[in-house]
Amino acid sequence: MDPVRGIAEAILEGFDHHYRLFREISAAARERFENADWAGGADANRERIQMYDLRVRETVAVLNATFPEAEHDESLWPDIKLAYIGLLYEHLRPELAETYFNSVACRVLHRWYYHNRYLFWRPATSTVLIEGDEPTYRCYYPGTNGLRRALLNCVTEFRLSNNFANLRHDVRCLQASVNGYFPNRSAQQPNYQIQVLGSLFFRNKAAYIVGRVLNANDLLPFAIPILQNSHGELYLDTVIIEQNLLSTLFSFNRAYFMVDMDVPSAYVSFLQSVLPAKPEFEIYNMLGLQKQGKTMFYRELHHHLRYSSDNFTIAPGIRGMVMLVFTLPSFPYVFKIIRDHFEPPKEASRQTVKDKYLLVKYHDRAGRLADTLEYSQVAFPLHRISSELLEELQNQANYSIEITDDELLVKHLYIERRMIPLNEYMATVDGEEKRDVIDEYGKAIRELAGANIFPGDMMLKNFGVTRGRRVVFYDYDEIVYMTDCNFRRIPPPSSWEDEMMAQPTHSVEPNDVFPEQFSNFFFSDKFTRKEFYRNHRDLVKPSFWREKKNQILAGHHEDILPYPNSKRFSVLYPTPKTFFANPDMSRTAALAR
Repeated sequence: MDPVRGIAEAILEGFDHHYRLFREISAAARERFENADWAGGADANRERIQMYDLRVRETVAVLNATFPEAEHDESLWPDIKLAYIGLLYEHLRPELAETYFNSVACRVLHRWYYHNRYLFWRPATSTVLIEGDEPTYRCYYPGTNGLRRALLNCVTEFRLSNNFANLRHDVRCLQASVNGYFPNRSAQQPNYQIQVLGSLFFRNKAAYIVGRVLNANDLLPFAIPILQNSHGELYLDTVIIEQNLLSTLFSFNRAYFMVDMDVPSAYVSFLQSVLPAKPEFEIYNMLGLQKQGKTMFYRELHHHLRYSSDNFTIAPGIRGMVMLVFTLPSFPYVFKIIRDHFEPPKEASRQTVKDKYLLVKYHDRAGRLADTLEYSQVAFPLHRISSELLEELQNQANYSIEITDDELLVKHLYIERRMIPLNEYMATVDGEEKRDVIDEYGKAIRELAGANIFPGDMMLKNFGVTRGRRVVFYDYDEIVYMTDCNFRRIPPPSSWEDEMMAQPTHSVEPNDVFPEQFSNFFFSDKFTRKEFYRNHRDLVKPSFWREKKNQILAGHHEDILPYPNSKRFSVLYPTPKTFFANPDMSRTAALAR
């Protein structure tokens, strides 16, 4: 067999195998949702993230065993790439296949060959108008069949196996909520329609219907969360229409969705139309295709470097003891490198820090943990590195860098969206805005606890404020599971001498946590502490933390809603006691009538 074509076919076969498994685990989210298997959903999310690297290693092993020349003759790879492009003709997922090719090639080639002749530095295959066997979205026509019937069809055509508790009431709530946004009869244009993506979006304990309304040139996006009650019956919880809430639903600080997609690029194109402010790479990430997201982010970074002239500098704010953080002022992200040595009292190792970041990647981020992009062997133009940053890198992270005549090579780094550190944000606001962010800080700690995350170091500098004014935690070196902690009350001193001791006289085990000491991390001045205690005083009581831990150990999974409680139909439209006129009439018959 021609080794060039054989290597290309082996790589594509490896990718196709990977995506079959990716799609199977994503499609199984439907059954997990129907069975309320929330723990299984968390396990599946972890497994899906891990499977990409496993498949890449398998493909590299096949190449090493079958085509040893792939590793020993780099000159073959430009021809391998050309042969691979030919195999992508009419492929439904060419952009993902190109990224998989890059992942395999980077395991085989030296970094000197990381350019477009050997890799897909630029995409070679267009994803425009790729169509699978089934349409990407379904269309409904309220102008023909009426809005209520169209909304009912939007919901029921997904054919979930669970019964709805009161679907007729839910659809009426849905109609009442959208009436102010959807065009009335006099404003309806010939193309007036509702378009809904053909697969549900599963995350945590919810399934989301995602769609858009078209009317002439107007486009209105929406998402409808479907939840379950304690009896396993379904109900529509709200409809999300506001752009800021839709952005929160798809934000970088939440877990990835499980979506069964035949043509991922078609889903991304649809979502870009309803989330125009979201970068394309973030949408790929949120669909669980984070390797593609990384590829697209890296291209975006280098495009930005080509059309900018400012330099990378040390990130402003209090410098961390574990991470060296730098940024490019014109680019809204920060770059984090593990320092060579940690000053006391930090005792973590480099591997421990990596494990903590991996924990966050696998875990439900609950809207309060920033997602990170992890890279190896990243080259930056040396002339764009400020002298202060270069000196800091050489002194504090020398093991992680190499310097050539024109490049700074970083062997390992994390990239996060840039946020305003909470301590800095607090210094710039007052009045109601300050009270809101103080409350947000407490909510962040509370919601992390509900998601089985204890942040460890809760100092304000370790939290950031997003563009949507949400407080998010981003310092992970001391993060642990709630279930691994022993929350204790501080024992009273046995004598006056004990009370005056600088160090505690009671025994302290490695996993012991004393919530009564948290006030030292929170707020020092009386005003902010009083405001914090207004809604979150229980956070300094061991009983709060013990109760959360016990709930988690008992298998309880908290509802993590990416929208305010005030938006829920249960708040806006309380359910009537008796809905059906005839209590013996089935739901299906009543709806049909």
